[in-house]
Amino acid sequence: MKTTIRSSAVRDGLGVGIAVGLAGLAFGAAAVTAGLSVAQACVLSLLAFTGASQFALVGVVAGGGNLIAGTAGALLLGARNSLYGLRLSDLLGVRGGRKLLTAHGVIDETTAVAMAQPGEESARTGFLVTFVSLYLTWNATTLLGAVGTSWVADPAMFGLDAVGPATFLAILWPRLRGPGPEARTLRLVAGGGAAIALAATPFTPPGVPVLIAALAVLAVILRSPR
Repeated sequence: MKTTIRSSAVRDGLGVGIAVGLAGLAFGAAAVTAGLSVAQACVLSLLAFTGASQFALVGVVAGGGNLIAGTAGALLLGARNSLYGLRLSDLLGVRGGRKLLTAHGVIDETTAVAMAQPGEESARTGFLVTFVSLYLTWNATTLLGAVGTSWVADPAMFGLDAVGPATFLAILWPRLRGPGPEARTLRLVAGGGAAIALAATPFTPPGVPVLIAALAVLAVILRSPR
């Protein structure tokens, strides 16, 4: 039974890690199109390693915003990983210096696979396999996408500046589906954030509407205090 459960966790981790990791191609292309070098795109994937935040940063830069606004928006999106860490801390049971490395892998996908497992041992296996497979695939495809795009004389002619926002929407869309209360709350946040960002766009510098859109979260929290 333990072998079966462990095999299932490995299968889940590899499936999610490789499938999601392929999106690194889109990030590499979007990063170079936005003006980042191949090295900068690769370092961002190596050190940041949270897709939504990376696409948000690149999207701001591509729109003409400065790095401060882009980084602030990316940090807001990445803050959720801290909450994941609180939940996974006891489940994974990591101690000592390994905590720093483990914390680097606490993202949506690794958390989802770990939490879906029936026991602590399989949760640790699922987390580790997802982390390793996704990290390797994401960084390899980031390099491929960035190098491939850098060989094009004018990447903008292919409309690759739309890759970042489109991929970000693709990542977000599955979370908005479903009839449950969580999905309804997320739809409220997403719709409110989009409306705020659109309203602020004509009056604020690039990148700032993304930050202001975070007010939608506060509005939903006040609306539903429970």
